[in-house]
Amino acid sequence: MSNTWGLEGHRGLGEGDGVTLTIDLGTDTGPFHGGASGTLYGLYGDGVPSRNVVEGMYVRTVSTKAQDGIQHPGADALDILPSFVDCGGRDVYVYLADIYRGFPYQWPGATGEERLAGFMTLIEHQVRRVSATGDYKSHIVYVPFNEPEGNMFGTEEWSFNRISWRTDPRHYFAAWKDAVQLIKRLDPDARVAGPNTSILYEEVKGFLEFAKARDVLPDVITWHELSTPDAMRTNVAKYRCMERELGIGPLPVNINEYAHNYHLSVPGQIVQWISAIEESKIDADMAYWNIDGNLNDSAVEANKGNGQWWLFNAYGRMTGHTVRVTAPRAHVQYSLQGIATLDCDKRQARLLFGGESGAADVVFAQVPAEVFGRTVHVRLHEIPWTGQVGASAQPLRLQDRELPVVDGKATLSLTDLHEMSAYEVILSPGGRGAVPVPPSVGWRATYAAENATYTGGGYSRNGPEGSPSAVEKFASSGTYHIGGLRTGSDGVLAFAVEVPQDGTYDLSVFANSYNLDDLVREQGPTTVFLRVDGADPQELRLPLGYKWAVWGHTDTRVRLTAGKHTITLAARDPDLGVTKGDAVVDKLDLALRDERVTAPALYEAEYAVLGGGAHVSHAHRGASGPGAAVLPHGGTATFWVHATADGEATVTVEQLGDGEGMVTVNGEEVGRLGRIPLFLVGGINKVTVTATSSRLVLDRLLVAPGEGHLRTIVYGAEDGTVTGKAKVTDAHTFATGGKAVDGIGEGAANALTLTVVTAHTGRYALTIRYSNGEQAPATHYNPDPVCRHAEISVNGEPARRVLFPTTFHFNDFRDLTVPVTLKEGANTLTFTNRNQKQDEHRQRSAHAPVIDRVAVTPLARHPS
Repeated sequence: MSNTWGLEGHRGLGEGDGVTLTIDLGTDTGPFHGGASGTLYGLYGDGVPSRNVVEGMYVRTVSTKAQDGIQHPGADALDILPSFVDCGGRDVYVYLADIYRGFPYQWPGATGEERLAGFMTLIEHQVRRVSATGDYKSHIVYVPFNEPEGNMFGTEEWSFNRISWRTDPRHYFAAWKDAVQLIKRLDPDARVAGPNTSILYEEVKGFLEFAKARDVLPDVITWHELSTPDAMRTNVAKYRCMERELGIGPLPVNINEYAHNYHLSVPGQIVQWISAIEESKIDADMAYWNIDGNLNDSAVEANKGNGQWWLFNAYGRMTGHTVRVTAPRAHVQYSLQGIATLDCDKRQARLLFGGESGAADVVFAQVPAEVFGRTVHVRLHEIPWTGQVGASAQPLRLQDRELPVVDGKATLSLTDLHEMSAYEVILSPGGRGAVPVPPSVGWRATYAAENATYTGGGYSRNGPEGSPSAVEKFASSGTYHIGGLRTGSDGVLAFAVEVPQDGTYDLSVFANSYNLDDLVREQGPTTVFLRVDGADPQELRLPLGYKWAVWGHTDTRVRLTAGKHTITLAARDPDLGVTKGDAVVDKLDLALRDERVTAPALYEAEYAVLGGGAHVSHAHRGASGPGAAVLPHGGTATFWVHATADGEATVTVEQLGDGEGMVTVNGEEVGRLGRIPLFLVGGINKVTVTATSSRLVLDRLLVAPGEGHLRTIVYGAEDGTVTGKAKVTDAHTFATGGKAVDGIGEGAANALTLTVVTAHTGRYALTIRYSNGEQAPATHYNPDPVCRHAEISVNGEPARRVLFPTTFHFNDFRDLTVPVTLKEGANTLTFTNRNQKQDEHRQRSAHAPVIDRVAVTPLARHPS
């Protein structure tokens, strides 16, 4: 493997000298907790993000607004509660004050007493509504006040009396007591969290003294850490000291806002926070700086993950006990940090680390011989940064090798680490004849836009962007990015590249257009034109984002010969046209697409999530990796599988021996073991193998492109029947054939009906190409895009409500797949939205999305 980064401004690990990250497998630091995967406003509603994305990220806690609150669109506590719990979630923290608009909260009333009385009435209403949710209510935690020192009990206009509780706590303490007693009177089993301060103030100790004396201690202690990972460690220890001094606890802790814009989406940054959170054995929720429903810049569209999502997927799959990790610069942010676990039953150790560029020795010390023997098998993955709104494939496989254990140590020497990436090491017993698996990526290189040559008018060098001294800004691959490719420009951005051999290369342009910019509003995605050495023109549509410098990527392929080339992005092309819009470019990535890359994606069974008594075995010679998974009858192995787009894939389940099993994909039973064509949704798929015999030995799962066994039929929305205000329109230039259906909604009379024909009765994927650019007025720094919904009825059956996330513009189309049952022959699909009108703050849409087309594909091959 070769890497050429070509970036400026990245901190390295010394002057090219490696440093040491030590994982002491002999020092147990407690059971794995998994608490770092929390989210503030990360869920919009059931389906945004998808259940696959939520479950596969192992989201443990969610902080969100009270039901029917008007703080932001979506994210209502009771709307997200059932699906979140069904996905394995633990607790929903209800920000009761987010029933109000604004920040500081705009609670009505002429006096503090009047405002507080009104708030208590709303609290009572919320608790009564939660009490009606049955068993789900045990997952609710009430947060009565949020950052009270800056809001309800601070010094500003909307406070109780314009006197901070930190100066005079009487009114806040009394309000806290009354709120807790009210909640507990209505539901004695309810849990309450607080004080939810913006930092851990010294005055929190006085709050705890008061609450203890009056028997109104929080069930969970919460505060915010918009600081550093080390400050979080220090403050948790400081809080635990308060508990000991006061004779309370230890109580559960949830840091329900952590990390900054600069950190979010970046695996190499977030892994440092995860390390501190897991070390402290607490829960924590990522801060909400941007849009809700995308897991704090982890989810893309409805069902895709970026690099940060895959980091949390790897974190959530850790098992066993954590062990001591000694970093080169312990507790120093923007340096190499990590978290590790040892699972003696699996005979497996896992390490997640990252944070600096350069070289490092990863030393596993006190390697237990009774677990691993004298040789260890090492699998190394890279989880790269793919932008805030840029989807990512599964982690890259960089190394698969065996290392000797000498004096209880095994050392993995690494070079070319990148500070924006996180890395995963999985350690297993070696010496069993496993054949090393080649890397999943070949040669690759990155070229920063600020190092490219710009000619023509309109040039701008923008930045600096996020950095350790500007954490409120977004992360970028370098310090600056380049603008100029916009409407009316003749600009050309030229990248000088050099590749090692003839071949086809994957090319990714990391770019952004702000969806509300004047030049972008007209068309949506900005079009630019790519050429290689002045030939082979391609039109590219660059990604939209909710602000400037929010990075996604547009992907294509180019054919290159060995040697030097010039790749240009231009605002004009003599054959293809001119740019419309306005874009900024961060970088260009190239990767050689050779036989290793095009080979099937490989998912080892011994690394899968096992259940129902399944276990890892290392006794099977001939397995593809260091082991296999042994499943008893009913035992399961679950794989989180990536697909680039919605459509057919060839999935092969390889086993050792004669066992039998059944495959389910995204909860749908699709067939028995072997090589089977299956429909996968674009992004994250949950593939589970369940043993149906007394013993099944799984080796691995292979996922390759489809071979045309599943027939897809596409129906243009304009060919359907529209009623009422719904209409066919040619206003959306990027719709298929330039036509789509708009105006569905504002009541059931305004609808689209399609007739689709199938050859067999069964389960089908309904893939809807849609757009949704609706956005509500925001009250502060959060953009507030709105998820539209459609009620979809099949053959007159009761309609299913489906949420469609933002596409940032009505001329930017995306796919969303819904599984349905269709009968042989003609079937009627009806799309409506029964809402009669929008609410006052435009937070609940009365319209379905714009619909371009509907594709119908069997989920699996029909039995012959």
